[in-house]
Amino acid sequence: MVDDTSLRSPQDRSRIAMGEEYEVAYWTKTFGVSREKLQQAVDAVGNNADAVRAHLKA
Repeated sequence: MVDDTSLRSPQDRSRIAMGEEYEVAYWTKTFGVSREKLQQAVDAVGNNADAVRAHLKA
């Protein structure tokens, strides 16, 4: 099933889907970081939102 791109936030808020532009926009705004910084965090700790949040605060 295709994601509904009209949604403003991710359907699964525990994971960050870097392949979905609307999710990237949501998470970059939520964390206050650039796409590149978000990608680096996901590469470092995986796509778990809590792990990315902790990594960005460190």
